[in-house]
Amino acid sequence: MGKNKLAKFSEMETFPHVFQYTYSVAQGDPEPFPMKGKWNEFFGNDHPIILELGCGKGEYTVALAELYPEMNFIGVDIKGARMWTGAKSSFQKGMKNVAFIRTNIEIIPTFFAPNEVSEIWLTFPDPQMKKVRKRLTSTRFMELYQSFVRPNGIIHLKTDSNFMFQYTCEMVKANHYHVIFQNDDLYHSDFSDDKILSIKTFYENQWIERGLTIKYIKFNLEPRQEFIEPDVEIEFDSYRSYNRTRRGNTPSND
Repeated sequence: MGKNKLAKFSEMETFPHVFQYTYSVAQGDPEPFPMKGKWNEFFGNDHPIILELGCGKGEYTVALAELYPEMNFIGVDIKGARMWTGAKSSFQKGMKNVAFIRTNIEIIPTFFAPNEVSEIWLTFPDPQMKKVRKRLTSTRFMELYQSFVRPNGIIHLKTDSNFMFQYTCEMVKANHYHVIFQNDDLYHSDFSDDKILSIKTFYENQWIERGLTIKYIKFNLEPRQEFIEPDVEIEFDSYRSYNRTRRGNTPSND
């Protein structure tokens, strides 16, 4: 690991709004995560809590928190060296409605009590075309989210991947979730939330410049006893996204 990454990890340890709690740490810690069920105490208010899973550099988490000061935002990712960007920026700005958790998303219920979260943003996740269980909109993850998202809470997916978008739409249809909005070309649609449209990350701008359309779906996570994986064939994406290897590969934990 390079000295720059080590320095970033070390600095993040000093940020009061960053929690580094990976799978290996969780396995060796007999005590429950201290903020579970107490996030509103941490933020000092009873405002809604919104997660961004796979937050990368945290650009979207910080931008949402700036646009919606009446809400609390938590960015989650395993890649600490990237997360440092948003963590550092929000710390320097003195933002009180932002936090970050460096962890594996597979153990996300470790950090939140039932009904503690109002919404989840999934911004440009790896589509995991060959690994259904790793897709952040698979029924496996819907079941995980349901354990801590309030009934009828909102899931947002924003993606450049046609595969990920089509799969998610089929998953939503198979499980009869209520769709609030969906469109396969967000910036040429009738979506009316200008605040949301104003947020574009560095890589999103590059994808748009490349001529790729941005897809978006927003749906209610209504409680389910059983989950149905869609049984459909979806054509794989034929291109490579910025800062990723071949589509479907698992990202490294840096």
